[in-house]
Amino acid sequence: MAKILVTMPDDFLNKVDGLALTEQRSRSELIREALRTYMRRISASQAKAASTNAEKLEELIG
Repeated sequence: MAKILVTMPDDFLNKVDGLALTEQRSRSELIREALRTYMRRISASQAKAASTNAEKLEELIG
């Protein structure tokens, strides 16, 4: 597994660590899950936009 370096403000990192502790997860696990959730949300948003654009195109040419 690759390692990365991420810079964030101390107060934000303290919140991340507090949440990780509350959920009994490692910091890395919590951040990975947050990124997975973000990526799924973006994919869903892009798919919806593509569908909307296709409908508009159909209206224009149909």
